[in-house]
Amino acid sequence: MVCKNCRRLLPQQINFCNGCGAKVIRNRLTIRNLFEDFTYRYLNYDNQLLRTFRHLFSKPEEVIGSYINGTRKKYVDVISYFAIAITLTGFYTYILTNFFPDAMTNHFLSGYSNAANKEMQAGQIDFMTKYSSLVMMSYIPIYALMAKIVFFNKRNYNFTELLVVFLYIQAQISIITSVLMVVLLALKVDFILISLLLFPLMVLYNAYCLKRLYKLSLEGIILRTLGFGAIFIAFIIISSIGFATWMFLTDTGQEMIEAQKAAIEAAKRAKN
Repeated sequence: MVCKNCRRLLPQQINFCNGCGAKVIRNRLTIRNLFEDFTYRYLNYDNQLLRTFRHLFSKPEEVIGSYINGTRKKYVDVISYFAIAITLTGFYTYILTNFFPDAMTNHFLSGYSNAANKEMQAGQIDFMTKYSSLVMMSYIPIYALMAKIVFFNKRNYNFTELLVVFLYIQAQISIITSVLMVVLLALKVDFILISLLLFPLMVLYNAYCLKRLYKLSLEGIILRTLGFGAIFIAFIIISSIGFATWMFLTDTGQEMIEAQKAAIEAAKRAKN
């Protein structure tokens, strides 16, 4: 008998190839063995993917540290795990735009916005929805740079290793938030309310992972988290200015200006 994966000659009674480790398939493909293969690969308690997901909650320092230190078999590698997160984010975006198209504009704060502001929000949301994967990837080097600044007196990780740290963390957050958002939207929970509830949980998870990785005290991680917050706020202000400038210089920005002028004229006519 020959292994169908590596072509190694195998004894008849063997169940796994002693060369590449692949399972020996003797029977023709059926619904039953297809289902058994799926459950073995993806739903098994000791499955690599599920183990990675669980341990990124219980012991993230082991998952991330294993990859950085060269152990690559126990957990899903960082690129594959991030690719899974991007895929789930894509599914979430598809579901959001097709099944909950008004969720991001019709929320409990929408009554306080005028037509121009709603137009601006719609433009921002459309951009974030279309390029969600790109936005998610762009934050990774920013987080790594922020960590280098905040942990300036600790040399546990270089910049490339911090990219791995935040790839894992961001992937885990994206997987959880994508699933939770769909479930909660299906339960008709307000989109903005969900976002407000999830944001502090994301901050806490980041802090928890960094605390475990850097072996910090509670006081130490609180101070570092405040430092992260200050740097992040500065970054948001700068990027918001840049985004507003970009929109102003494009057709989208011109359309928004025209919409705002029309809204002002409509308000004047309503008063008269």
